[in-house]
Amino acid sequence: MQITILGGGGFLGRKLAARLAHDGALGGEAVTGLTLFDLQEPPAPSAPFPVRCLGGDVADPVQVAKAIPPGTRVVVHLAAVVSAQAEADFDLGLKVNLHGTLAVIQACRTLAAPPRVVFTSSVASFGGGQEARLEDDARQIPGNSYGAEKAAAELLLQDASRRGFLDAVNIRLPTVIIRPGRPNKAASSFVSAILREPLLGLSTDLPVPEDFAVWICSPRRAIDWFLHAMTMDTAPLGLDRGINPPGRSATVGLMLSALESVAGPEARALVRHAPDPGIQAIVEGWPASFTAERARRLLGFSEQESLEEIIQGFIEDDLAATRAERGL
Repeated sequence: MQITILGGGGFLGRKLAARLAHDGALGGEAVTGLTLFDLQEPPAPSAPFPVRCLGGDVADPVQVAKAIPPGTRVVVHLAAVVSAQAEADFDLGLKVNLHGTLAVIQACRTLAAPPRVVFTSSVASFGGGQEARLEDDARQIPGNSYGAEKAAAELLLQDASRRGFLDAVNIRLPTVIIRPGRPNKAASSFVSAILREPLLGLSTDLPVPEDFAVWICSPRRAIDWFLHAMTMDTAPLGLDRGINPPGRSATVGLMLSALESVAGPEARALVRHAPDPGIQAIVEGWPASFTAERARRLLGFSEQESLEEIIQGFIEDDLAATRAERGL
């Protein structure tokens, strides 16, 4: 089985590639080749199969076609410009998040057999705010350019599936925590930072109140969802290729309490209250909870871990590497 990961240099792309390299197979079938594509050439994991690493522009159809060669069975489309950056630079967000998806569709159309395409959409494609608990058939009414681009890309992939060009599974990822490395330009970056930075012994700013709630998932669970989506039976999806996976709703206060439970009160004390109206204006429109019954009961997506388990998972998987990468 030949697999391509677009956005293979990002933290989820690297984790997915490492998991495939470790397992050597997907859905009981041997992986015969893996292509990793990102803006800069991604690092190659040690794997029992050939790994190609390409750097390029996901909005360039020629470059994307090289990353999705004949015989590709699965494409995981993670490449994106994140929320606050897409809000600050409309043209860049449109180029990467929308035209990048069009380039993926065009490349898939040239293949002899339609590949499975797993697309990472986002809860930012919905509105409703803190009081919302959205059902699986809720309308996508984004309040930011990033969410609008993700929703538009979902519709294009859904129609491409209907036409038989590809077989899409659009996963509307919750805010993924705890991200390793450094803060990024996502409006939700603080949700990882308020846990990661104290675990590194560093202070960090909290731009929203402690009663602010977020729909979250762990990196471990996100990878499980990707692997499931790469091989699942898509017949039950019908025309509706969008999936709200079973994340967890948690307030900032609950996250900080879990941090204190795992790492002690000195870790929680490193989080400083520093209101940021710009960040809050973006994230306060995102819904804080989903029912996710379709994913859970019909489609077989696994449940989210507890907050303490999420923090412990970061300590086990990523803390040492993050500390080394940041020279701490």
